[in-house]
Amino acid sequence: MAEGKSLRVAYGEALAELGAQNDKVVVLDADLSHATMTSIFAAQYPERFFNFGLAEANMMGAAAGFAHSGLIPFASTFALFGTGRAYEQIRNSIAYPKANVKFGLSHSGLSVGEDGGSHQSIEDIALMRVLPGMTIFVPCDPLETKKAVFAAAAIDGPVYIRVARPVVDVITVEDAPFIPGVANIMREGVDVCIIATGLMVKDALAASEELGQKGIGASVVNMHTIKPLDVDCVLQMAQTCKAIVTTEEHSVIGGLGSAVAEALAGQSSVKFARIGIQDKFGRSGKPEDLFKAYGLTALDIERQCLSLLR
Repeated sequence: MAEGKSLRVAYGEALAELGAQNDKVVVLDADLSHATMTSIFAAQYPERFFNFGLAEANMMGAAAGFAHSGLIPFASTFALFGTGRAYEQIRNSIAYPKANVKFGLSHSGLSVGEDGGSHQSIEDIALMRVLPGMTIFVPCDPLETKKAVFAAAAIDGPVYIRVARPVVDVITVEDAPFIPGVANIMREGVDVCIIATGLMVKDALAASEELGQKGIGASVVNMHTIKPLDVDCVLQMAQTCKAIVTTEEHSVIGGLGSAVAEALAGQSSVKFARIGIQDKFGRSGKPEDLFKAYGLTALDIERQCLSLLR
């Protein structure tokens, strides 16, 4: 099995590999290339790397220009600054004209840790999901991050790749498919289904293991694409299982939980619960402590599943 690494490192390495195969790929950054790890691409292809300084809105406008010129720009900065500070440029200059721009935005969610609530983007998926035509990938490990980068480059239109900061164990396999809009079922059970995305997939698998020790069969769905959502998979799980629990390192408003709730609305009466950040901002702390404080652990998932099944 491949060695674990930070998803931002996997992102930077994937960009460099993609750049070797496709000379239309250009990379833009907002003076954070050694944090987003686009520095890996810059070192190999300096003529195709552009640093815009602390001017995220300008960077997004330039990315649109590169796309209209026939290039494939990957714009990178922290998720909070990319989706928040430059939102109007993404909406009007990229999403509205369907420009072929990719966003590889790192340091997402609570796992930014000690940087605190001012830098922890817990609403970025919601902001991007509401934009028409936007594809959203939330990879769970280094292998999926690489697959997400290559899949994004193959899509004609805007794509958001949510990249996490911490070192992450490899929990998928090299030959696992990564098809945009098609979820991967990682474990099957008929009692409860845990639909997870990003860093929560590992905890979902651990919760499933613990539930199995109690005689409860828990399916685990890796929903690596939030938009377009795999509605067919959600409805299939609603028919197969007695309950569905979603889990995400994002606000329960507007993210995976909301997307699954929308898919179920009017289609199923299955018991349903959302695990995520409950209408709060983040705060400073070690990532593992924050995940405990905000109820984002395997134990929290297990308890929620047991509660629904009662």
